[in-house]
Amino acid sequence: MNDQYSPYTPPKSHVEAQPPESIEVVPAGKGLRIANLFIDYIGLMILGLIIGLATYVLFEERGLAYLESIPDLVYGAVLTLLYYVTLEATTGRTLGKLITGTRVVNEDGLPASLGQIVGRSFARMIPFEAFSFLIIDNGRGWHDSIPKTYVVKVR
Repeated sequence: MNDQYSPYTPPKSHVEAQPPESIEVVPAGKGLRIANLFIDYIGLMILGLIIGLATYVLFEERGLAYLESIPDLVYGAVLTLLYYVTLEATTGRTLGKLITGTRVVNEDGLPASLGQIVGRSFARMIPFEAFSFLIIDNGRGWHDSIPKTYVVKVR
């Protein structure tokens, strides 16, 4: 039997590797950035609630006592890293960015690297960093300028 006519032979086509499409690097406005901040704050509170409920269901009072023994600063830092690194590294968006139609990209408009996302997340721990985009003329906060990322509007 000739392979050309076999219904089980996969089709043949020439496919060239294409670089991922870049997004135009036009920073999102301050209004969208403030909306992201508030929506993501709510997302962080929901994540904390889910972790607290799961801890109670799995470990009951002993689990809650353990959570309460963790200093608030440490627990907040872990929640922040978990929320931002997980969402931005996998999708380039957090809950706030999804709702406002924005995304994290590198300076070339391509998806930010894992290192840049981790850098963004750690930079958020700088005191008063959340408001740094308000005092800088281009609206790019420290958590963007340090790891060389942008938040851009995609819709």
